[in-house]
Amino acid sequence: MIKKKFELLVLFFILLFSCENGDRYVYKPIEFPDEIINKPNQEPTIGDDDLLELVQKETFRYFWDFAEKKSGASSERYHPNNPNKDSHVVTTGGTGFGLMAILIGIERQFISRKQGVERLKTILNFYENADRFHGAWSHWMNGLSGKVIPFSPKDNGGDLVETAFFTQGLICVKEYFKSGNEDEKTLAQQADNLWKAVEWNWYSQNKNALYWHWSPNFGFEIDLLLKGYNEVLITYILAAASPDYGISKEVYENGWTSNGGIKYPNNQYGYPLLVRHSGAQKYGGPLFWAHYSYLGLNPNGLFDEHVNYWDVNVNHSKINYNYCVENPKNFEDYGEDCWGLTSSYTRNVDGTMGYKTHHPANDTGIISPTAAVSSIPYTPEESLKALHYFYKNKNQLLGPAGFYDAFSPEYNFWVADAYLAIDQGPQIIMIENYRTGFLWNLFMSNENVQEGLEKLGFQYKPGPY
Repeated sequence: MIKKKFELLVLFFILLFSCENGDRYVYKPIEFPDEIINKPNQEPTIGDDDLLELVQKETFRYFWDFAEKKSGASSERYHPNNPNKDSHVVTTGGTGFGLMAILIGIERQFISRKQGVERLKTILNFYENADRFHGAWSHWMNGLSGKVIPFSPKDNGGDLVETAFFTQGLICVKEYFKSGNEDEKTLAQQADNLWKAVEWNWYSQNKNALYWHWSPNFGFEIDLLLKGYNEVLITYILAAASPDYGISKEVYENGWTSNGGIKYPNNQYGYPLLVRHSGAQKYGGPLFWAHYSYLGLNPNGLFDEHVNYWDVNVNHSKINYNYCVENPKNFEDYGEDCWGLTSSYTRNVDGTMGYKTHHPANDTGIISPTAAVSSIPYTPEESLKALHYFYKNKNQLLGPAGFYDAFSPEYNFWVADAYLAIDQGPQIIMIENYRTGFLWNLFMSNENVQEGLEKLGFQYKPGPY
């Protein structure tokens, strides 16, 4: 039931979408669960399960209602106040997150199975015909044409990491539909064919490591080595899993682990960091490093000869949380229920909106809801406290596609009232993994993934979680 205090907000969005968004979206009011008043003058509360369901349902809208209209792929960003801004720029990694979100939408009955299949067909057909570079897709593409949109002057070709994030989703689609009806089996086979055509070993430059980019104009000039610890572990796992374009364990060891140099003994707040976070070795990097590679890849029970990745992610999350509780810069509202530093939109010094990689060593007073929400498998109690704080401030923070990307109580509760695919996706997915293990179970049941993990010497749990 929509309370009277939400009527102005509802009217605002109705006018916004009817005036500026044409036929792209029809506003659907947020259906808030009945709130409970425990005592007179007490804040309304919501149960944990109802809150998780609400956040998943509203965040799902990003990948369903606000997807690029022709391709069905995930828009790079969405600005409710300017819905046509970059509306045809689609993101490959974010679309991989979107594939997984659509599977959740089917399971949670936000959409029908038939609706999900039809949208997934549209997306996979688009990627089948889009520009590819030795099997890899670019970071950004035009959703109308499938042509590359350069991410930077020399980044106009294949992006192996974005391709890996997309592949995570493809493998989940394959596993979900492989035993379905004939139409669904065809979709599953298409997903399987798409990821297996990626020439992972090409991106090694015939060296014992993987590299992020290749351009038809500039070759490997960017020369960015995939080296831990950051967000790219999944790239090595999938490269090892490839039946036709696979890499050896030597590529993994020399590249990702730096032949064991990835280990790092630094300790903060009683939690060892365990791995050497690139450029952020005191407190750890932005929290998306604990999310992107682990949307399908289950870190619970996942370890190689160097580290246990569940411990890596739990400790990383708890250090980030404890830093915000300590609040050494005395930012407004930081604490047990207002925490989470990661890359997101940010407030520039002149009050305009920009983008920044937030983490404890680069803290400017900006909280990104995706940081705490997506860490819920690692920090369930702490993340639920943050979720209740965000919900308590829903008039400011909850928009048409879930919680807005970033905010700051320090600056009169400034809000970045916009969205990014790579921040919304981990929220709906990691909440589901916390609740049911759904995406972890799908991905980890894939035979090629298991073969890749075994090739690299991993111990792992095949599921169910």
